[in-house]
Amino acid sequence: MNSFGAWIVGLWLTYTAVLIVLSRYAKKKAESGEGGDSFWVGGRSFKPWMVFVCITGLFSGSSFIVVLELSYKVGISAAWYGAAEMVHVLIIALLLIANLRRLKMVTVSGLIGDKFGRLALGVSGAITAFTFPMWSIATALAFASALHVFTPLSLPFSIAITGITLLIFLQAGGMWSIVLTQTANSFAFAAMFIVGGIAFFIEPGFDGLAVLATAKPAMFSPTNVGLQVIIAWFATFLINVFVAQAAFQMALSCRTPEEGRKGLLMAFGANIFFIAFGVLFGLSAAAVVPGGARGMIAIPQYLAQVLPAPLVGVFFLGIWAAALGWGAPCQFSGATSLGRDVMGAINPSLSDERKVLYTKYALVALTLEMILLGLMRSENASWWNILAWTLRNGSTFAPVVVALAWPLATRRGAIAALFGGFISGLSWYALGGWDPVNFFFNIHPVFIGMTFNILLMVVVSMVDNAGQWKIKFDQSSGRKILGLVSTAAMFLLGFIALTQFSWLFQKGLIGLNLFLIVAAIFVIVMIYVVPIKSGVTSTGKEVA
Repeated sequence: MNSFGAWIVGLWLTYTAVLIVLSRYAKKKAESGEGGDSFWVGGRSFKPWMVFVCITGLFSGSSFIVVLELSYKVGISAAWYGAAEMVHVLIIALLLIANLRRLKMVTVSGLIGDKFGRLALGVSGAITAFTFPMWSIATALAFASALHVFTPLSLPFSIAITGITLLIFLQAGGMWSIVLTQTANSFAFAAMFIVGGIAFFIEPGFDGLAVLATAKPAMFSPTNVGLQVIIAWFATFLINVFVAQAAFQMALSCRTPEEGRKGLLMAFGANIFFIAFGVLFGLSAAAVVPGGARGMIAIPQYLAQVLPAPLVGVFFLGIWAAALGWGAPCQFSGATSLGRDVMGAINPSLSDERKVLYTKYALVALTLEMILLGLMRSENASWWNILAWTLRNGSTFAPVVVALAWPLATRRGAIAALFGGFISGLSWYALGGWDPVNFFFNIHPVFIGMTFNILLMVVVSMVDNAGQWKIKFDQSSGRKILGLVSTAAMFLLGFIALTQFSWLFQKGLIGLNLFLIVAAIFVIVMIYVVPIKSGVTSTGKEVA
């Protein structure tokens, strides 16, 4: 191990030891409350700054990793990933947080189960739990890559160490462990930005970026990553607004909806710095260490050329903080769905204390899954993020929306949507050879999964409720406007699909166009298709 590896490992072990010590305090906080709320949602006692550090570590840290890696390969267009995430946080803050807080929601799968019963609870919880380690591995790969470059540790072993470390302190205090970790991570982020800025001014500086712009002008094109990929990012994050379970779980730990919203808006503003620095450091590595196959391998190579070992260690302490900031909430939220919701679906009589215990067992299972995923595919961190969104969002989106807004939704419709969205998205990826950018029939799998998810939810529910619904045009002015806009969008998008098919295919927009048509139909149905009688239940049966 060289001096760079010694500093990275030394600072990493010291920082992690501090977090584990702090987790003892988190354990006391988690055990001070009654039932499972203190463990799962911090007893709903968080202040705005706590929500701020949690959301910043969750989304801004992960965005930084993805932008850092992608900007090395595609340049400034990687910033669109972070921009999509910012829009996502803003919508949650402005439109959703108050209603979800009033519902005292803990998990998305729990919300689905409350509406559609035990089977839907178990299926949605299992899908949610299965996909969260995919998000965890995406950022864990970044730090594991640094360990692999500077130490004799293999990449799989580095990933295993990362996953086990997450397990150790999450087991202790649940959501309280997360808020303490995210607070410490905020200081690590600041130190990383300062060190990265020093590296930039040493080499390549602004003159070096100018040389890069001359040699590779595509790196400074805002659409170099590809229009379809950019659209997929925004579409995925917009869809994720309704199913962002880890974000909900942290923001809904607040004392009041207003304080939760304030913390989210603070995190929205902070993300600007993560995007800007991610692009800057990625471009710097591209200028100094060109031609690398992986951004997360080139970054440490670049820093080792321009900085002394202690500063490189500080920078990668920030990368470790980003891995923790995203991976810890993902692992914990997935474990909550598995231990609380899936086990609760199997045995509804379980006490909260038993569900907390099962959540801790679930953390072990998801750690093993995370390590296995790292062995399967380690060359593309952002790919795991998109696959997870395709599978989870393609399964749970429509059931969540109708649970909040459409009384005709049925249990069979929810089950069909959960399975249909998951299987169709996964199958489309398989048909495309699991390629991160080249998809079967040039359609991104996320649009296939979402389309089947919505169609199955609507069609099966309406068949289940045959004879019990009617079309009602007499709606409030706001609903009428939304219905008219959706109807106009449906016809316009249909016309574009019929007349501009070749152009849509070339640009990779066929899937998006199809999904938007189906989404418009979805909105129209929820507005105008209503029960004949108000006593229709989620099983599609009328009650006396």
